Amino acid sequence: MDIEDFNRRWLAAWTAKDVPALLGFYAEDCLYKDNNTAAGITGHAALKPYLEGLFAATPPMTYTPEATWAIDGGFCGRWYCDIAMPEGVTKMRGFDLVILKGDRIIENEVYVHPL
Repeated sequence: MDIEDFNRRWLAAWTAKDVPALLGFYAEDCLYKDNNTAAGITGHAALKPYLEGLFAATPPMTYTPEATWAIDGGFCGRWYCDIAMPEGVTKMRGFDLVILKGDRIIENEVYVHPL
């Protein structure tokens, strides 16, 4: 698998707030964790409404990949995000730990901080 291409397409789906496309990247029994989900979210049935609520509550966000490197069972990716706020653009930097099962994400941990 070309992890740079996978990461680029995946981040484009995040930018587009395209829930069906995003679910296509995740295994049905995936585990997703970010700073809003301390215990994590398991499976498409829980991830779908979480993403819909998240996207409804957030302004336009543009994700740009910075670096991607392979690890056993998946990859890590570092990215930047421009957040379109009424007062101007806010920037955020993030990092994803991605474990794959075949060509789908089985586990995803997201770490972010403002710039």
